[in-house]
Amino acid sequence: MKITNLQMLIDKLAIVFSMVYVFNCLVLPILLALLPSFSGLFVLDDEMFHQWMLCAVLPISIAALIMGYLHHRSYKVFLVGSIGLTLIIISTTLGHDVLGKTGEVVVSILGSMSIAYGHFRNYQLISAKHETQ
Repeated sequence: MKITNLQMLIDKLAIVFSMVYVFNCLVLPILLALLPSFSGLFVLDDEMFHQWMLCAVLPISIAALIMGYLHHRSYKVFLVGSIGLTLIIISTTLGHDVLGKTGEVVVSILGSMSIAYGHFRNYQLISAKHETQ
């Protein structure tokens, strides 16, 4: 597998993880409120889920953002992704105890969307550069 293909795969995976993060913050609480019997299916509580997702998202995102930057040299894309990672680190470490439930959700969603956008732009720039070669 060429480095470009690996880079694009990692960006896609990071986008999926970011969307799972958003789904957990927005949709899952609504589903559990409407269908409380499903709550037993979810082994991880909200805090533990965020910790596990952070462990999955961080290395993948950091690798993809660095590889992307080295490929296309767009510091803006790297910055957007880095800000997103910083926000989810803040929301995971401070949690609702410091940020409040709404604050935690807002920071998590902003972080996840920033990460997804950064990886989407990474993917676009790499694809465009790859097509011209």
